[in-house]
Amino acid sequence: MKKYDRIINNIDATMSMENMPLLKEDKDRIRQCLEGKVSYEDAINKLIEKYSHKQVN
Repeated sequence: MKKYDRIINNIDATMSMENMPLLKEDKDRIRQCLEGKVSYEDAINKLIEKYSHKQVN
């Protein structure tokens, strides 16, 4: 098993204990960060943007 796979599996196991297993999209995002393809800051900002609700006047 590759190093990144082990890290992702450990995160998934921890999240599954809280009944929140990772989706494929989550695993892909983590892998991109671990491989240096996306910075952690950029990944977090994209998630914040995705889940933020914009107020409509």
